[in-house]
Amino acid sequence: MGDIVKIKSTADDGFEFDAYHAAPTGGRKGGVIVVQEIFGLDEHVRRDVDRWASLGFEAIAPSLYDRREPGFVAGHDPDGMKAGIAHAMGTPLDQAMADIAAVRDRLAPAGKVYIVGYCYGGSMAWLAAGKLPGLSGSSSYYGSMVKANAALKPMCPTIVHLGRLDTGIPADEVKAAVQAANPDVPVYIYEDAGHGFNNEDPARHDATSADLARARTLELFGA
Repeated sequence: MGDIVKIKSTADDGFEFDAYHAAPTGGRKGGVIVVQEIFGLDEHVRRDVDRWASLGFEAIAPSLYDRREPGFVAGHDPDGMKAGIAHAMGTPLDQAMADIAAVRDRLAPAGKVYIVGYCYGGSMAWLAAGKLPGLSGSSSYYGSMVKANAALKPMCPTIVHLGRLDTGIPADEVKAAVQAANPDVPVYIYEDAGHGFNNEDPARHDATSADLARARTLELFGA
């Protein structure tokens, strides 16, 4: 179980946002920034942070919508989707990058810092790899903004995960766009998985794909 900590953004406003933090089990292998889906720091994101901590990483998930709605958490229903999408679209990308940079700066004194993100967070993980120095690896899961930003050059080793059955993200098109600009970036397509396959909501979760993607991410993170 983790706890909520306050972190001051590197943005000009110096805003202090909440973040869910979990200490590593055993020897510390590094720090991991875990970037939320559109639903905020819900039980699934917190469980993912705890999982990374159990694997030996100090893990922190920033609450990226706190300026708009402190403590926002939404359900996986039409109202939750609508609210989450509104917050994602209403959060400036530079602001999200500044908040992620603040988490990087908190983790960096103790060693290497990696980033993993899902859905909205998958887009942020891809953008952070190309915009924020000081990261040692980035794992992007089914981010809807990856294709439009495929020409961005990652500054750290980066991998991308996509679900073949994702009706909102055309896996083959994203893979082609990424590898046209970044041929060294592996893009993995999981044939039996849809959007959100790492999320343990029964309607979205695909355990086999999630386990394989996590193993690939662990390999990227040097574990």
